[in-house]
Amino acid sequence: MADAPILPSVATPAATPAATPAAAPAAPSLSQLRIDRSTPLKRRRRRWPWVLGGLLIAGAAAALLVPRKTEVQVSAVLAAYPSQQYAELSASGYVVAQRRAAVASKGTGRLIELRVREGSVVKQGDLIGRLDATDVQAAVAASQSGVAMAQAGKAQAEAALGQSRAELDNAALELKRQQDLQAQGFISPQAVDAAARRLAVARSALATQQAAITAAQAGIQQSQTQVTVQRVNQANTEIRAPFDGVVLIKNANVGDMITPFSSASGTSGAVVTMADMGTLEVEADVSESNVARIKPEQPVEITLDALPEMRFRGNVSRIVPTVDRAKATVMTKIRFEKLDPRILPEMSAKVSFLSQPATAADQKAVIAVNPKAIVQRDGKSVVFRLAGDSVEAVSVTPGRKIGDVQEVAGALKSGERVVLNPAETLKAGAKVAVASK
Repeated sequence: MADAPILPSVATPAATPAATPAAAPAAPSLSQLRIDRSTPLKRRRRRWPWVLGGLLIAGAAAALLVPRKTEVQVSAVLAAYPSQQYAELSASGYVVAQRRAAVASKGTGRLIELRVREGSVVKQGDLIGRLDATDVQAAVAASQSGVAMAQAGKAQAEAALGQSRAELDNAALELKRQQDLQAQGFISPQAVDAAARRLAVARSALATQQAAITAAQAGIQQSQTQVTVQRVNQANTEIRAPFDGVVLIKNANVGDMITPFSSASGTSGAVVTMADMGTLEVEADVSESNVARIKPEQPVEITLDALPEMRFRGNVSRIVPTVDRAKATVMTKIRFEKLDPRILPEMSAKVSFLSQPATAADQKAVIAVNPKAIVQRDGKSVVFRLAGDSVEAVSVTPGRKIGDVQEVAGALKSGERVVLNPAETLKAGAKVAVASK
């Protein structure tokens, strides 16, 4: 058994039961410190450089074995419409009803009845609302009483006319008898003259009664005219639809004071605002520099922001012959070939002016990609579709060129992403990373 190494010894002062403040421990002497070199120390091996080198080699090998991702540019698969290949010019605008009215009453009064609301469909002449017409109804009744009085006066004048005619007939007969008696010498000429005067008085009375009947007839007509006037006033308190249409806005409520020709506070003019939905058109602003490229009856395709999946055919109805100097545009009115109940006024619309009419097939969506995504592999047209962080080859059949994209037939869906300008070395299953723009 080897001897234990001798450690340097240090002299330690003996402990005393109680150290006094005046007594300090003795400092060790430097001569007592020594190292025992009789036993040699074993040298410690340095292993960390080897461990670090091994880790570096393993990391490099892993980096070489793991495949690197190829950086690629991508583009989205689109749902394109073949009709866009005929587009020559585009413009934006809004759907507007060409037949629109703010319906009000000619009369003034308090609204006591309202039969419609927003969205109500009305026919021409339908009652929309009614104003308080108590005073007008009283005026109508008074006018009707005047007609009855005029008719009674006419009846009285007709009775007097009959009496006058009877008197005239009697006077005529009496004059004839007197004339016969005078011819026989039985009476004097004075008696004949008296009979003649009686006949003249009867004729005058008859004429007077005929004039009275004419006056009574005129009185009846005047009274009937007053009745008509009051009934017109009564009709003015009834608010009716001027044409077939749909109520867009309800401008007043029951109890409101309707004063169409006044702007006084607390009063309303129009009761409702309605539009004829059969007269819907698109009003599009075309730049004055492009107005020469459009003409009446030119075919167009209309898309609505509210119905993005729908394509509506139409044509140019008319071009308003004036320029908006503030916007440097010309108003163009577009007529729908066929209206849809889902089309509503004030919808925003986009109009494509076409070089030829679009067919129903042209307005069906097809799958299209950027032409730079189509490449040849083994004699076939393929595109590389992204699937996570790798790509897969999809066989496609190229079709028509639609604007800036190419129609394709294959197992692609709108919204998927495909690689643009894929390299010759890119294969199916390769790991890729989308390059930032």
